[in-house]
Amino acid sequence: MDIVLTQEQPKHYSNTEDVVRLAFEREAMSDHKEHQLVSRLRLSDAFIPALSLVALHQEEVVGQCLLTRVHVGEAEALALAPISVLPGYQNHGLGTRLIEAAIARARVLGYQAIIVLGHPTYYPRFGFVPAAQFSITAPFEVPQQAFMVLPLQTPLSMRGEVRYSKPFMMH
Repeated sequence: MDIVLTQEQPKHYSNTEDVVRLAFEREAMSDHKEHQLVSRLRLSDAFIPALSLVALHQEEVVGQCLLTRVHVGEAEALALAPISVLPGYQNHGLGTRLIEAAIARARVLGYQAIIVLGHPTYYPRFGFVPAAQFSITAPFEVPQQAFMVLPLQTPLSMRGEVRYSKPFMMH
């Protein structure tokens, strides 16, 4: 399967939102509004175009990964959310490729860390560890093992509560 990873462009927006909606459609822990979050994030000051990636198969969007700006204490960091792959393309390593590409870009751009709220058995393979190990806390109640950080620079100097951008706090 010939898949190309690239920066998302405005022409991809509608298809990307469809991919996100379909990817989360059967997720029990989802509010099924992740596609709306993506749309709101693009319009916010948290959006970093270079960190909005899509996977294309024959020019069609089949996966996406979005890193957006957050703050931890006074420091700037990134949030990974969402990562989505069309159901028919899942379990072929595409999500892994997207996450690895996003992490590599974040390193090149000089970010200190990436925060994720996700499956505690999935994200550690990329180097994510419980954020509590670095005295980084969520602004809401979450299982401690599911709230993780990937330090991109060592030593990681940020501490405190994560402040997500407004689109994350809207329902």
